[in-house]
Amino acid sequence: MTNTDLIIIGAGPGGYRAAEYAAKNGLQVVIAEKAEVGGTCLNCGCIPTKTFCHHAELIDELRDTGASGLKGVSFEVDFPAIAARKQSVVTQLRTGVETLLSQPGITLVRGNASFKDDHTVMIGEEEYSAPNIIIATGSESAIPPFLRNGDSGGNHNSTLYTLHSTLVSSTELLNIDHIPEHLCIVGAGVIGMEFAAAFSSFGSKVTVIEFLKECLPPMDSDLAKRLRKMLEKRGVEFFLQSAVKSIDGNTVTFERKGKEQTIEADTILIATGRRPRTEGLNLEAAGIELTPKGAIPVDPHTFRVLSSIDASAEGNHNSTLYTLNSTLTKIYAIGDVNGLQMLAHAATFQGIHAVNNILGKEDTIDFTAMPAAVFTNPELAGVGPTEDQLKELSGGNYICRKAYYRANGKALAMNATDGLVKLLADAEGRIVACHVLGAHASDIVQEVTALIHAKATLRNLADVIHIHPTLGEILHEAAF
Repeated sequence: MTNTDLIIIGAGPGGYRAAEYAAKNGLQVVIAEKAEVGGTCLNCGCIPTKTFCHHAELIDELRDTGASGLKGVSFEVDFPAIAARKQSVVTQLRTGVETLLSQPGITLVRGNASFKDDHTVMIGEEEYSAPNIIIATGSESAIPPFLRNGDSGGNHNSTLYTLHSTLVSSTELLNIDHIPEHLCIVGAGVIGMEFAAAFSSFGSKVTVIEFLKECLPPMDSDLAKRLRKMLEKRGVEFFLQSAVKSIDGNTVTFERKGKEQTIEADTILIATGRRPRTEGLNLEAAGIELTPKGAIPVDPHTFRVLSSIDASAEGNHNSTLYTLNSTLTKIYAIGDVNGLQMLAHAATFQGIHAVNNILGKEDTIDFTAMPAAVFTNPELAGVGPTEDQLKELSGGNYICRKAYYRANGKALAMNATDGLVKLLADAEGRIVACHVLGAHASDIVQEVTALIHAKATLRNLADVIHIHPTLGEILHEAAF
C-alpha cells in the first residue's frame, strides 16, 4: 500500500489544477486517470469545440468580405485540415498537462480508481491511502428517455444505446471526418447551440429540436431569443416546444403542438445535457450515496462530501436531508460530478478551494459570481442572476441598464453591430449581474465578474476610464 497526503480521482481541469496547487503547498499527491489527462474539457469538450467555433467565425468573416471592400474573394472549406488543427491544439495542451503532472510532489497513476473503504482507493491492482481524497471524475453525455432501452435496474448512468454513424454524441461529432449535409441537433443548450452555429458556417443544413420554449434556458431569456433569431437568419431551423419521440436510423420523430412530425438527417447529434460520471467508483464502500439526480452531494461552501440521513426522523418526507460525511478521511467532490456548476472553470476553483480547506487556508473565491459563455458567433455570456431571476428575487426592485453595440465606434469599425449589453444592479446600485450578446461578450462579462467580486457599484464602474475605441466602452455606457 502507498500512503500519501492527497488522492485525486480524475485529471480534468479540477483534478490537475488541484494537484498542481496542492503540490506547490507541500502536499504529496497521487492523481489517478483512466483515460487521457485533461478530462472532457480538453479532449472532447471545451477546447476542440472552441477550435471549431474559431474556424467557423473565420468562415463567416470571409463570406462577408464584401462589406470590408474586398471583392472577388473565394475560398474552399477544407474540413480535414480544420479537424487536424483541432487535434493538434488538443495534443499540444494535453502534453502541457502531462508535463504539469510530472512535477515534484505529484504522482500520476494510469488506471481506473475505485474506493476500497473510506480512506483507501484501488488504482488497478494497487492500493493507495490518504487522509484527504478529492473526487473529480467529471460528467458524461446524458441519455434522453427516448433512447433508453428500459430501466436497466434504475441505472441511468449506463450507456443503454449504441452510437453509430448517424446517431452521435458531441464526442463523436468532434471526431467526424466530413461536413454533414444535414445535421439535426436534439437539444438547444450550450453544446447544441455551439455546434449549430459552427456547422451552419461550415456549410451543413442545421435543424435544432428543443423541448423547452426557448434555447439556452440557463442564460438571459431576452438575449437567448435574440441569438436564436440571428442563427435563424443564417439558415438554422429551430423547432421549439417539441418532444422527440423516437429516432429510427436517420429519421427523427417528434411531437409539436399536438402534431407528429419527422425530419431526416445524415447526422443526428444528441445534445440533451450531461450527468455526473460515477460508475465504477464503488462509492458505497466509502459510505457515499448519490442524490436523486446522480450527483455526489457536497457542502457548497467547502465541497466536502455529505451523507444522506433519514429524512423521516426530521418529519420531512418530501426530500433527502444530508449531513457532513462522518469519516475521518476528508472526502471532497469537485466539478461536474457534484452537479452544482458544470463548468470547467468552476471545477478548477472548487479544487483550489478544497485544497485550501485541507490546508486550513482562507480564500475569497466567490462561487456566486460564476461567469459562463456560449461561443457561438456572436458570443453570448453572462454572470450573476438573469433578469427574470433577479426580478423574482427582488420583487422587481432592481436596476437594469442597457447599451447597444450599434452605437459603439469599435463595433462599427469591426462590422459587429449586432449586440446588446445588459447590466443589472440591486436597488442601491451595487452590480449583481451582466449579460451580453455580441462580439467578445465573454471578455466584457469577465470585467464585470471582477467588479461583482469587488462589490462595485454602477457609479464605481462609471468612474473607471475605458480605452477608446474599445468594445468595453459599451459596458461603460450602460453604467454611465
